[in-house]
Amino acid sequence: MSLPHGWEMVVGLEVHTELQTATKMFCGCANAFGAVPNTSVCPVCLGLPGALPVLNERAIDLAMAIGMALHSTISPSTFHRKNYFYPDMPKDFQISQYDLPINAGGYLDLPDSTRVTIERAHLEEDTGKSTHLGGSGRIHGADRSLVDYNRSGVPLVEIVSGPDIRSSTQARLYASELRAILVATGASDGRMEEGSMRIDANVSVRHADEPFGTRCEIKNLNSLRSLQRAIDYEALRQVELLEGGGRVRQETRHWDENLGATSTMRTKEEAEDYRYFREPDLVDLAPDIAWQDRVRAGLPPMPAERRATLSARLVGANDAQLDALEVVIDLGLDPFVHHAIDAGVDPGLALARGANELAAGLEDIARLNRDAFSATLLMEQRGELSSTQAKTVLGELLAHGGEPGTVAAAKGFEQLSADTLGTTVAELLAQFPSEWERYRDGDEKLAQFFIGQVMRITNGQANGKAVVAELRARR
Repeated sequence: MSLPHGWEMVVGLEVHTELQTATKMFCGCANAFGAVPNTSVCPVCLGLPGALPVLNERAIDLAMAIGMALHSTISPSTFHRKNYFYPDMPKDFQISQYDLPINAGGYLDLPDSTRVTIERAHLEEDTGKSTHLGGSGRIHGADRSLVDYNRSGVPLVEIVSGPDIRSSTQARLYASELRAILVATGASDGRMEEGSMRIDANVSVRHADEPFGTRCEIKNLNSLRSLQRAIDYEALRQVELLEGGGRVRQETRHWDENLGATSTMRTKEEAEDYRYFREPDLVDLAPDIAWQDRVRAGLPPMPAERRATLSARLVGANDAQLDALEVVIDLGLDPFVHHAIDAGVDPGLALARGANELAAGLEDIARLNRDAFSATLLMEQRGELSSTQAKTVLGELLAHGGEPGTVAAAKGFEQLSADTLGTTVAELLAQFPSEWERYRDGDEKLAQFFIGQVMRITNGQANGKAVVAELRARR
């Protein structure tokens, strides 16, 4: 969406990602999604008197990995108490990092070559989860509320971008690329639908080259679609308000996916409202160089590097292939594609099967080894399988495992001999003389008609390329 002429949106994102640790940030309770409510709790994460926090070492590893992937400076850091009184925070304060975060500065380069600065990526603990029953499903008008403290104390990293984003499309691209990085580092599973990654968007508008306007924060966006829609709505709302002679009030707003609109939650708090002070029960955190080097040595290639590596193998890639490349990188399927290309598969074919058949069977990918994927594509490339048959074989391998040759034989996928194919084509040309005449006159679309007829007669055993070759030989 574009704003009315002369207006520009300014967006900064705060991305909260739960870390994939076995236990919570400051206690030994399990960090697991979907447990029975209020069963993964203890005196520490419930904030009971006398309970003391103990820092999770694995959470520090993952936080540093995120910082390194974002080109941040790993620095000595401290923990503070961020005081606020909500029912989903049992201690009535959140242990977070304030003026000395573990990751300071940094940047993220987007696939469109835009660079978004990173202000900080700090450690903190998650809150519990409130569920409002009855009415609209929000606290206002609800009949009653339930609180689940299983999530309370789960380790989080909050990644704060600079106000460098200028469109909702760019915001979505940033969030998508950041999610891919978080998954690549192993810090997060990136499942927004489960709350593993949640986004707050700070949105303001201005006339070009003017100072930043007053921003509003949209809380807890849990899908890329919601992120884009909420930013577009909020920016346009602010423009209409200002053009009508009103002023934007700094506040926190809620996004209603069904209504497609934001609404006021509360006036925006400032740092002094949280009454930050140093957490007295935790010492300063200062990872030494040896610790940092161990984490850095364990980092795999990041999405940008993987994208460039695979792109280099696609000479003259078209737009469809570039889109397929993004799917493959986002889903982590590029090792399959590289393996197939190394085995002699055409890069375009390997990419297409990766972005379509493998992506569709992603949940079952553990059943398919790379050798089987490559072997199936080589059979297709040699004409031993039609494209339809190759897709069927891949589907069977994803569902049940096995060897491509065995699966193809069991399915009866044996290519017709040249003599049988020639006889079949000759019979069809006699059966459809007008279509044959139009094909001979240059109507290439009719090749697909004849391929379909051959496939029908042979129960899919023919190869489309071989049919076209036979047709051209008879012109």
